[in-house]
Amino acid sequence: MKLFGNPLSTCTRKVLCTLAETGTPYEFVTIDFTKGEHKQPAHLARQPFGKVPAIDDDGFMMFESRAICRYLNRKVGGALEPADLRGRAMMEQWMSVEQAEFTPAAMKLIYNYVFWPMMGKDQDSAMITDGNAGVTACLEVMDRRLASSTYLAGDQFTLADVNFLPYVEYLMASPAKELFGKHAHVMAWWNRCSERPSWRKTAGR
Repeated sequence: MKLFGNPLSTCTRKVLCTLAETGTPYEFVTIDFTKGEHKQPAHLARQPFGKVPAIDDDGFMMFESRAICRYLNRKVGGALEPADLRGRAMMEQWMSVEQAEFTPAAMKLIYNYVFWPMMGKDQDSAMITDGNAGVTACLEVMDRRLASSTYLAGDQFTLADVNFLPYVEYLMASPAKELFGKHAHVMAWWNRCSERPSWRKTAGR
């Protein structure tokens, strides 16, 4: 198994966490954005949109992080998905929330607070305002769910949780951390998830 990605990439980190949770051995191949490696023919053959991650599993090529995570989990027995229909439905629901609602808002903040400062780019205050509003709206919904549930899909840690973690990690290390202060159940969930060995390894802690 080869994983082509970048260690700072949120989507790469989803796959790294899944690999760690499933105990899957792999070789990590870094794609250096600063050198334009993501737009080179060799990588475009793996990921035609010039993004990361992508995997090569003994000649079976895949891209798109959520699909890769599902594949990796199911390949080894599916421990990161609930066994029952309704549990799986909850997992899929929260993965959809992550993709459609949380991530677009979170990335507005992550670009401004994390990635753009690395590039010497100025912050966009309007973008930060929009990101704050979007993340806060999601946190309110998540907090209500987590008031009666250990994890997003139920009492089992699943791919739904995995897919939120890279974004929350960056937000918690930025001024956006203050958005989480009023959401005690989200904070308790984050504390549980962030101490898992798989995530500590993924985040380099």
